[in-house]
Amino acid sequence: MTELLNDKTAVITGGAQGLGLAIARLFLEHGARVVLGDLNSDAARAAAEELGSDRARGVRCDVVDAAQVQSLIDTATTEFGSLDVFVNNAGITRDATMRTMTEEDFDLVISVHLKGTWNGTRLAAAKMREQKSGAIVNISSLSGKVGMVGQTNYSAAKAGIVGMTKAAAKEMAHHGVRVNAIQPGLIRSAMTEAMPQKAWDQKMAEIPMQRAGEPHEVAGAALFYASSLSSYMTGTVAEVTGGRFM
Repeated sequence: MTELLNDKTAVITGGAQGLGLAIARLFLEHGARVVLGDLNSDAARAAAEELGSDRARGVRCDVVDAAQVQSLIDTATTEFGSLDVFVNNAGITRDATMRTMTEEDFDLVISVHLKGTWNGTRLAAAKMREQKSGAIVNISSLSGKVGMVGQTNYSAAKAGIVGMTKAAAKEMAHHGVRVNAIQPGLIRSAMTEAMPQKAWDQKMAEIPMQRAGEPHEVAGAALFYASSLSSYMTGTVAEVTGGRFM
């Protein structure tokens, strides 16, 4: 296998499970050193151990706290000597209709997704501009493109990530730093497979490829954006959706 990220260091927030862990695993396979940030410090360390490589580290990080995001970046540069890729993947859901959603749950989802991505993007960009190179990958969602019932908070945050990505891409392009986003659709996970069968069937009916996506398929898009394969791309949004809502 060609090692697309050989001698590169990548930081991945929300890296202890799901998409974040799948991205970390694929990056490692392509030669990267990875630092996994996660709100759960034990889970972050366990995930790094699960990857079974001396090129993986797990660190506690609350992405809403800029100081903790900076500490995550400092770990990467201290342990591995550089920061070449930053993936803003950390996120939560607090779904409810507008009528029943609490202000607290609205604020929390906006804060984790939008402020968390802003913290990661601005702090990673500050380091990358020094070396005149780097790739930032922001994980948005199909919900940010079309809006989903019961997700006014999540859809707003994920749409905001797209706008932020484009603005940051324009600011950082002349510094050699690229910023792109991914919008996953229905991706198979413990959370999505716990859906009521009726909800699952409804979503499946919307997908032209007639199947859910797998975490490694989102990881493949992240690898593309992180590597030189996308060297002339910035401010773009890749939909990993099986054609849903194209």
